[in-house]
Amino acid sequence: MPSSASPPPIPRFHLAVPVDNLAAARHFYGETLGLEQGRSGDGWVDWNLHGHQFVTHLAPGRSPRVHNPVDGHDVPVPHFGLILTVPAFQELAARLRDAGTTFVIEPYVRFAGETGEQWTMFLLDPAGNALEFKAFADDSQVFAT
Repeated sequence: MPSSASPPPIPRFHLAVPVDNLAAARHFYGETLGLEQGRSGDGWVDWNLHGHQFVTHLAPGRSPRVHNPVDGHDVPVPHFGLILTVPAFQELAARLRDAGTTFVIEPYVRFAGETGEQWTMFLLDPAGNALEFKAFADDSQVFAT
């Protein structure tokens, strides 16, 4: 007898990052990026990052940032972000430009004409956490070698 049960949901990630100013984090993640705020406490704020639980934790003090060369750019490490559709990427890039965001790496096409061609951009939140947003020309190539 066939099962009518729906497939299990795709797992959502939980990521917590340090910030040195919760008010600045609230403005950046809530206003600039437009994320919905969830629960919060005196030292943390939950955010809905496209269905994923992203948390900013008050943790003053940062370790030095490392950069790795990729496609002629110094990519900040560590970093996190989302893989978007190309239209959503372009919409976010415009939103960030309109907000006066300073990019670490301006939006551009990386690996043009190669396997894994993608739009990408890097920016820092007010605490210095690096974010990357990207969109693949062919989404089936996200894990292509």
